[in-house]
Amino acid sequence: MIDPVFLDTPLYRCEALEPGLGCAVSIKLETANPVRSFKGRGTELVASLLAGNGSRAAVCASAGNLGQALAWSGRGRGLDVTVVASRHATVAKLDRIRALGARLELVDGDHELARERAADIARHDGIRLVEDSLDIETCEGAATIGLELVDAAPSFDAVLIALGGGAMATGVGHVVKALAPDVEVICVQPLGAPAMTHSWRRRRVVTTDSADTIADGVAGRCPIPAVLDDLLLVADDAVLVKEESIIAGMRMLLDHAGLVVEPSAALGVAAILEDRDRFAGRHVVSIVCGSNVDVDAYHRWVGAATL
Repeated sequence: MIDPVFLDTPLYRCEALEPGLGCAVSIKLETANPVRSFKGRGTELVASLLAGNGSRAAVCASAGNLGQALAWSGRGRGLDVTVVASRHATVAKLDRIRALGARLELVDGDHELARERAADIARHDGIRLVEDSLDIETCEGAATIGLELVDAAPSFDAVLIALGGGAMATGVGHVVKALAPDVEVICVQPLGAPAMTHSWRRRRVVTTDSADTIADGVAGRCPIPAVLDDLLLVADDAVLVKEESIIAGMRMLLDHAGLVVEPSAALGVAAILEDRDRFAGRHVVSIVCGSNVDVDAYHRWVGAATL
């Protein structure tokens, strides 16, 4: 059901990163596809099922990557896709959603307000609301990353997963814990958007009043209870990292791996940078989950002289 263009993404040892991180590092590169993020795996399932049921329309809220993916998957199956996003979302992501043919509605607020508006549209128009992380298809799509990791006969002993709404963390975590239970599943979230990590640590939903991070793809404030329940079953740890570590991770991935990534995709490297002793001598996989970044902002963070 998933277009092969999203599957079997590169997985390789990146030795150039290792002197600076003090451990063996492999990269699972989820940016080499038409929407430049892992989200297409899940939206392919959603769109395939909708088209198979004769449904012709869907709406979602998105910080940008899910919207692009649903627009791409829906376009290929003749679906009418509406994406609701914050007016403050990354411009490059919004432009790409439009270019893929989706109707884009902007709200004067954050992602949580966009979620409310998307739900209103779904109720009013009687169409499918695609809720990232809550809809099992989004988690199952992400879980195929875990299948590919396990099928590679892993010698690694930890996998670092960006934690936002939880689709990738729960999907990959479920597969890894089922098929390679000795591999440590570590979720990583920005210190400025800690709601899901706090929820995992306290074993109950914890919301925050705001989110303040450059990692817009994981900047949620209100965890979904059912997703937290799943995360509690599969995550061995959840850690928070500083903004300066995220930027340092982006710079390392550019300088030593030749990869331009969005902040969310650098969370794994940031986690290693902040706790080298924990990972020393280990083999870690970091999932590089997206590369949809505003070029001007990227230059400010990483430094134009580096490019």
